[in-house]
Amino acid sequence: MMEKMLLLAALVGVASLMAARQYADGGCCRAPAADVGATPTPASEAPCGVPKLVDLGRTFCIPCKRMAPILAELKKEYAGRLDVEFIDVGDNRDAARQYGVRLIPTQVFLDASGTELVRHEGFMSRDDILAQWRKLGVELK
Repeated sequence: MMEKMLLLAALVGVASLMAARQYADGGCCRAPAADVGATPTPASEAPCGVPKLVDLGRTFCIPCKRMAPILAELKKEYAGRLDVEFIDVGDNRDAARQYGVRLIPTQVFLDASGTELVRHEGFMSRDDILAQWRKLGVELK
């Protein structure tokens, strides 16, 4: 299992340069995926207007499992003010390449236009997520 995760991380690491080029042209909005592992909506079809937190991981990953209730709570509490999406990178390898995931979980903080502001690798608590948004100047009250 660890070998598979390392292989995935290596493959995705190579793809991170491609993802960086994609984001260099300016961000794009992405609609929330309908289900875990669903493909993000292309920018031309996506609504803009709220910041977004994308968490990329696997459903069986221990830190990812610990984050699942946090993400669900944030999605519910900040509905309409924050878009929260979980993507299983095993089921959606394109998203892993698109976001340049090197290890899981990875949280990508996007502004309302879809431009990446910052990312974090590893478990992130609810308080840390909210503190990061405040640090970025995004008030979610």
